[in-house]
Amino acid sequence: MAIRTIPPHGAQDAPRGPRLPPHGAQDAPRGPRLGRRDVLTLAGLASLSSLTNAESRPMIQPAVQRPDDRRRALYALLGDLPDRHRPIKGAKRQEAHRDSYVLETWDLDLNGIEMVPAYVARPESPKSPAPAVLFNHSHGGGYKIGKQEFVDGREYLQPVPYAKALTDLGYVALCIDHWVFGERSHTTELDTFKAMLWQGQVLWGMMVYDSLRALDWLVDRADVDRARVATLGISMGSTMAWWVAALDERVKVTVDICCLTDFHTLLAQKGLSGHGVYYYVPGLLKQFTTSQINALIAPRAHLGLAGLKDKLTPVEGLDIIDRELTRVYTEQKHPERWTLLRYDVGHMETAEGRQEIIAFLNRFL
Repeated sequence: MAIRTIPPHGAQDAPRGPRLPPHGAQDAPRGPRLGRRDVLTLAGLASLSSLTNAESRPMIQPAVQRPDDRRRALYALLGDLPDRHRPIKGAKRQEAHRDSYVLETWDLDLNGIEMVPAYVARPESPKSPAPAVLFNHSHGGGYKIGKQEFVDGREYLQPVPYAKALTDLGYVALCIDHWVFGERSHTTELDTFKAMLWQGQVLWGMMVYDSLRALDWLVDRADVDRARVATLGISMGSTMAWWVAALDERVKVTVDICCLTDFHTLLAQKGLSGHGVYYYVPGLLKQFTTSQINALIAPRAHLGLAGLKDKLTPVEGLDIIDRELTRVYTEQKHPERWTLLRYDVGHMETAEGRQEIIAFLNRFL
C-alpha cells in the first residue's frame, strides 16, 4: 500500500548543534568558535535527557478524586481565558447550497478579542432536531486553510470531505477557524504563542476555549439535538477532539484520528519537534498524562485511529494509552465504548478507518 508522507503539525525538524571533538582529543581539528546560542542549544539538549526518565510520569490519581475536580484542574492549566459564560453573538454572512447540503458561513464572537469565522453544514432536508458534530480542522502547516478543510478536504483525509460525509448521515456540523488559521492567519503561530505567553495566556488554551464556546453556540441551535453531540478531527483536530470531550460532558462521542500521542513517550523519544509550538501547555505533565486526560471522557464513546508508522504517535505510547483506557472503560462497565484501531500507514486517514468512523457514529450517536 502506498504511503504518503505528510508534513507534521507545521513544525520543522529541530536544528542540529555543532559537532564537538571527543573529550581529551589532542589532534582533533578545532571547529568553529561556539557562540552563546550554540552553548545554550547544547545545554538544552543535554538537560533534556534528565526529563525523559520514567519517574517524570505522574502517578495515576486516586480513584476517589472526582472527575469534575480533575476537569477544573485541567482547565486551570490553559492560562488566562475569557469569561467562560460571556454572551455569544453571531452574524450569518451567507448561505449556499453545495453538494447535497446547505453551507452557512458565520462570524461568531466567541472570545471578545477577535471574530471567529465558521462554517455550519446541514442536510438539505434535515430531521430536526438532528445530531451535531463539532469538526476540528488540522494543522499540517496549512495556515491559510483552516475551516476550508471541512468542505474541501486535505491530502491526508479520504476524498469525501467531512462536511458532505456528516450531512449525508443527517448530522448538523460546525467547524471554526482556530487562532492563526484560515481567516485568522494574520499573525504567525510563533508570534501569537509568544505574545499570549507574555500576557499569561496559552495558545492551546485559547484554541480550546474557542472550541468550547463554539460547542455552546452549536447546541443552542434550534435544529440540533443537544443530547446527541460528537466531536472529531485529524492531527491537531484529533488532539482538540479529545481535549474538548475530556472537558465537556455534553460530548457523547469522540473520534480522534492520528494524534492520540502519549506525552511522556514523545518526550522520552525526543520527538517534540514533530508538533507545533501551539501543542505545549505549561505545567501539564506535572499533573496529567495523556491517558489521564482521556480517562475523563469515560464512559462516553471514544474511537481512536492511529498509524503504526506515524512518528507523531509513537507505538509504545499507543500501547500505554490503550492499556490504561481499556482498564478505565472496563471498570466503568462499558468496555465496548473504547476502541483504538491501528493501521500500517503514517499520518493519514485510511478508507477502512473512514468506514469505521461512520459505523461508530451511527452506533453511538
